[in-house]
Amino acid sequence: MKKTVASYQSIALDIAKRIVNAEFFAGDKISGRTILASQYNVSPETIRKAIAILKEANVVAVSQGKEIVVLSPQQSYHFIEHHKEMVSAYSLKQELEILLEKKEETDKQFHKNVTQIMRYSDRLKNLTPYNPVEIQIIDDSMAVGKSLADIRLWHNTGATIIAIRRKTEIIVSPGPNAVLQAKDRIVVVGPNNVLHKVTDFINKQKE
Repeated sequence: MKKTVASYQSIALDIAKRIVNAEFFAGDKISGRTILASQYNVSPETIRKAIAILKEANVVAVSQGKEIVVLSPQQSYHFIEHHKEMVSAYSLKQELEILLEKKEETDKQFHKNVTQIMRYSDRLKNLTPYNPVEIQIIDDSMAVGKSLADIRLWHNTGATIIAIRRKTEIIVSPGPNAVLQAKDRIVVVGPNNVLHKVTDFINKQKE
């Protein structure tokens, strides 16, 4: 998101650039407000505000007769650089705010998923002997790259997958089309020997 620069600020910046580009030199008189207003297609009041900014930055001086005189190309350069720094700082602030919003949304979703899986696990722990266990899939497991339908876990072990933990992501109640990846941690329920039975089955090496 870009900061909207007021017209008088844009005009002040443009005049400073014209001075740096040697269109005007120190001691030169710049056209009066009315002429500048015509050049930039704005009101004289807008020009007054622009010149006031340049005067405050010691880029120009304004006599009582309203003559605008260039004071320093060097100060014009400093004025331009300061403007760049301000714009950069504002852009960084905007980007940081966006990142913080995204992080907050991610954190909320993560905590929601964790709470859901923990509640699910707590309910299942009461269904002895069907306690949920967590098993990590090794890199060269035969299950890597296969869907839950392909490995037929329940048919081969009597266990049911209730969740997949993938880094910070938790997939609750994955469907048959969910594809397993190396280092996934699957949460399963089944008979008392479910841990050894599923570990032996799921981590068979690829032939």
